[in-house]
Amino acid sequence: MPEPLDGFLLAAGLGTRMGALSACLPKPAWTLRGKPLLQWGAEALRRSGAARLGCNAHLLPERLRAVAGGIEVFDEPRLLGSAGGLLHVRGRVASELLVWNADIWAEDPPFDLLRERHREARATLTWLLIPHPGGPWNPVWMDHEGRVLPKGVSGPWGPYHFTGAAAWSPEALALLPEGPSEVNDLRPRLPFHHGVVVEPFPWREVGTPQALLEAAADLAPDAEGCLPGCYLHPTARPAGRLARCVLGPRAAPPSAVTDADALWFEEGGNQVRLGL
Repeated sequence: MPEPLDGFLLAAGLGTRMGALSACLPKPAWTLRGKPLLQWGAEALRRSGAARLGCNAHLLPERLRAVAGGIEVFDEPRLLGSAGGLLHVRGRVASELLVWNADIWAEDPPFDLLRERHREARATLTWLLIPHPGGPWNPVWMDHEGRVLPKGVSGPWGPYHFTGAAAWSPEALALLPEGPSEVNDLRPRLPFHHGVVVEPFPWREVGTPQALLEAAADLAPDAEGCLPGCYLHPTARPAGRLARCVLGPRAAPPSAVTDADALWFEEGGNQVRLGL
């Protein structure tokens, strides 16, 4: 009988918003400060006591598996969606499952508090929320009892922003239909969808090439962002005159090249260049 899991990282997707970058790595395998995004989330979960972790994989699963040390990887050839991806672990959760979106970088998400409030409320599903920062993200509203309201419905508490951290009870996982499903479709069936609001903490979504370039400059100026305006994978060897370029795994542009708005990486012993 497989051991129960304590945490799960949602790491499957088509990588559409990453554009050309998805030709060489899935989003959670891109690094910041030398550490894949997948492992940033995994380490935060482990610090909260979530010892046994899993993740799902769709795009280039072998490359995600290569950076998934200590994480059980569930291949997902057919995408199952933001809720359906948890079908992999249904029946393997003893109390609650802490869940994290693996394309997010954050320092110390308060998983301990999330777990504590989830248990106190005896909730079916609990989301970790922060005050809405503005921008394109859908606002989340709650009623006076701390229940998260349906998408598009405003209430007395809010607006808030969902951070990507959630606690799922076995009861919630049991409600998952077979096949693909989305969290917003499941929410009306949950007996108690709870929200826990915390102060903003260092957090950013790394879901586009521009977001990766900005994260490298802001968070890793001595590593991935050490070539101003560009991103350097730890295995890349920069050369030439580059602007707004992403140098992916084993990238080694010619020393005489002048280039901008491009992705470089090595594939099958050849250097590949794609426009961003």
